[in-house]
Amino acid sequence: MNTLEAIATRCSTRRFANRSVEQEKLDAIVTAAGQAPSGGNFRGCHLVVIRDAKVLNHLAEIATECFAEMTYDENTYQSKKNSINLSRKGLYEFYYHAPVLIVVADQKSHPNAMADSACALENMMLAANELDLGSCWINQMHWLEEDARLRDYLEQFGITKEETITGSLAVGYADREDGLPNRKPFAKAPLRVDYVG
Repeated sequence: MNTLEAIATRCSTRRFANRSVEQEKLDAIVTAAGQAPSGGNFRGCHLVVIRDAKVLNHLAEIATECFAEMTYDENTYQSKKNSINLSRKGLYEFYYHAPVLIVVADQKSHPNAMADSACALENMMLAANELDLGSCWINQMHWLEEDARLRDYLEQFGITKEETITGSLAVGYADREDGLPNRKPFAKAPLRVDYVG
């Protein structure tokens, strides 16, 4: 698979098999994150790779509690509304029961924290696709980062008060007969592109 194929065939996976991910594949994904560009070469991204099912389940419980308590209005981002409504019904799927969740953080003081993290997350998703693993960007971690329950829990695993939680990535083998992620291209809204010169 070349780079353009990895980009064109990357799709989000939301159903994962009950199968652990080999350490060498996780190492390759983490290495890909470290090779992402970083504004001013700041290199402030911090990854917490969670494989412990009890920790993952507790994070899901915290997320569900937090979202269930939130309110929204007509200006709230639709995905956030969905998270709130599903949590209130007890149907919220926080990390899709993936065997691995990689939490991404960066320094609050770094003006490029979100952009640097986005580059690292994209690199990890492309690496996962190359390695026949499914992945899904979980942006809800950022929406909940100010909640003391989430922050206190994640501080046990290395997240510091000086860091902003920018997102997370669910990783694992897809729950499909062949175990491979869905790579079937689907219609995407076209980008607006203006060429100058």
